[in-house]
Amino acid sequence: MKLFTEARTLISENIRDYGMYIALLVIILTFTILTDGLFISSRNISNLLDSAGYIAVLAVGVMLVIVIRHIDLSIGFLAGFLGAIAAILLMEFGLPVYLVIPIILIIGCFAGLFTGFLVAKVGIPAFVATLAGWLIYRGAILLATEKSGTIIITNDHFNAIGNGYIPSIMQIGGLHLLSLVLGGVAIVLYIYSAISNRKNKIKYDFEVVSKEIFIIYLVLVSSIMACITWILAGYNGFSWTVIIMLLVVIIYHFITTKTVLGRHIYAVGSNPEAAHLSGINVKKITLIVFGSMGLLSALSGILFTARLQAATTTAGTLFELDAIAAAYVGGVSAAGGVGKVTGAIIGAIVMASLTSGMNLLGVGIAYQYIIKGGVLALAVIFDVMTRRKR
Repeated sequence: MKLFTEARTLISENIRDYGMYIALLVIILTFTILTDGLFISSRNISNLLDSAGYIAVLAVGVMLVIVIRHIDLSIGFLAGFLGAIAAILLMEFGLPVYLVIPIILIIGCFAGLFTGFLVAKVGIPAFVATLAGWLIYRGAILLATEKSGTIIITNDHFNAIGNGYIPSIMQIGGLHLLSLVLGGVAIVLYIYSAISNRKNKIKYDFEVVSKEIFIIYLVLVSSIMACITWILAGYNGFSWTVIIMLLVVIIYHFITTKTVLGRHIYAVGSNPEAAHLSGINVKKITLIVFGSMGLLSALSGILFTARLQAATTTAGTLFELDAIAAAYVGGVSAAGGVGKVTGAIIGAIVMASLTSGMNLLGVGIAYQYIIKGGVLALAVIFDVMTRRKR
C-alpha cells in the first residue's frame, strides 16, 4: 500500500514528464486492439519510426527554440531546400556522399546562425525573421528544382540513410542479431547511467525516490527498450534513420542536462532579464540555439530526401508545423524555460503513431488533421493547467 501511494504521488507530481508516455501507451494499445495487432507488427513499427525520423530531428531543435521563447517557421522549407541542394551535388556535380553530407550540415548551420543574427543582434522578432526565411527557402526550392520538378537520386549509399538498415551479423530464429546486441548494450548503459545519477543525488543530499520505486522504474523502462528491440529485430533490425535519431537524442540530451550551455539555455528561457543580469550572454545563446536549429534542419532534409530518394518542389511542406506540434505534445512549455529532448522525440512518435494508426483504420485525411489538431490543443491546455497548478 505504501509503495502504491508513493508511486501515485510520484506520477501526480511529475505528470508533465509522464503524461506523454501514458498517452503514447494508450494510443498504442488502442490501435493495436482496433487493428487486430497489425499496428504493433514489426514492419509497421519499423516504418512508423522511419517516418517519424525527420520530424523528430526537427522537433528536438524547435524544442530548444521554444524553450528560449522564440519560434522558427523557416525550418520546413530550409530542410526541403537543403535536401534539393544535396540532390544537385550528388547527381549533377557527382560529389561523393562523405563530402555532400558535411557540406549540407555546414550550410544549414550558417543559415540558422543568420536567422539567429537577425533575431539576437538586429532585433527582428523571430516570427517575422523566420517567416521571411519561410518565403525565401520556398522560392529557393522552386528554383533548385525548376528544370524537372523532381531530382531523382540514384546514389545507393545516400538513399540507404533513409531506407537502409544496419548490417546483420547473422539471423537467430529470424531475429536480427546485431540489433539485439545493440539493444542489449543500450539497456545496460541506461541502467548504469540511472544508477550513477541516483548515487550522485544521494551523495549531494538531493531527494530521490525509494529503492523499490527506482527498481520498478528501471525494470519498466528496460522492458520497453527490450520490447522495441525485439520487435524491430523481427523485421530488418534498426534502420539508419533510427540510429541517427538516437544519436541526436543522446547528444542533445547530454548537452541540455550535463553542460553549462544547457543550463544557460534553460536560464534564458525561464527569465531572459534575470539571465542577462547574472552574466549570461543572452544574444550568444540565441545564436547558438538558432544555429543548432539550422544544423538539425539540414539533417532532417537529408533524412527526408534519402527516404524519398528524390528532391521535389513540395519537400518541406508543413514540416515546421509537425515539428512544433511534436514539441508541444512532448511537453515543451509555451511560456519557455521548460522542455526535454526525450519529450520532443516522444511527441514526434505520438504524432506519427496517430497518423499510422488512422491510416491502417482507413480514416480520411480531413479527419486526421482534425484529430491531430485536437491533440495539439489538448497538449497546450495541459501545459497551461500544470503551470497554473504549480
